[in-house]
Amino acid sequence: MSTILHARSESPLAWNSPASITPSCIAEAAERSLIDEVGTWPKPGLVSTVDSGSHSDMDAAMFHRSAVALRPFFARLADAGARGQGMDALRRIGISAERAMEAATGGVNTHRGAIFGLGLLSAAAGMRGARSVGLHHSLGDIVLMRWGHDILAGPRLADSHGETVKRRYGAGGARQEAAEGFPAVYRIGLPALRAGLTLAKGDRQAARVHCCFSLIAELEDTNLLHRGGEEGLRFAQCSAQEFIDRGGVGQENWIVTAQQIHRQFVERRLSPGGAADLLAMTLFVDEIEQGAHR
Repeated sequence: MSTILHARSESPLAWNSPASITPSCIAEAAERSLIDEVGTWPKPGLVSTVDSGSHSDMDAAMFHRSAVALRPFFARLADAGARGQGMDALRRIGISAERAMEAATGGVNTHRGAIFGLGLLSAAAGMRGARSVGLHHSLGDIVLMRWGHDILAGPRLADSHGETVKRRYGAGGARQEAAEGFPAVYRIGLPALRAGLTLAKGDRQAARVHCCFSLIAELEDTNLLHRGGEEGLRFAQCSAQEFIDRGGVGQENWIVTAQQIHRQFVERRLSPGGAADLLAMTLFVDEIEQGAHR
């Protein structure tokens, strides 16, 4: 399975211009971002092609099936964005995407957060591709301007992990992140991805690891709060920040250090799922907006 995932991740699309992409191209980029995310290792506590991290009910093959099943829905979301549709229409497509995910995984939630975040970014890419907005606007800008208010005003799942954590700890979570135009992608993810590329002399696998650690270090990840409470979140943030402060993937034997942190997360059953979703979103935005520099 790891060979399949790696092979797919090495063939990004070559955009002629930011406005030349079609819904099918956008969906391909979204699927690839999910496959690249699960193919990244070591990511503390998270599922990869090497192991299942802190999860006993998931593996890389399941994530691959889920990503493939979601691709048509990312195309539908991009088309909806191109036609200027509102949040209600996007939400209906998202619900259908969740059903397809569950059918592919036997009911396991592999990508619900990514459906939400990547779905909105796909819709934004569709809108920009249709020239409904100026090309100087980032995908995050478009999400904020077109759907930001409706994201916050929409229905909430009272028993979801995110809503439970928000009530208990006051964390903003995925909904707030999206409504603000994904600041973590632009403020943390993209700069860290590019810094990782420099530190690792162009090694994109290492750059993705650097990006993931950087996101963990700064996010108030509701997945970590759900699994480990405030103590688990602080442990995760401090461990990731220490890795970055020591030079990240630029330090000698960085992969050994990253593996050690991964094992510590697994021992504590910590899984920074929010950082994983944002890593995938960062890879998607990097490809759509910057050509991915691969």
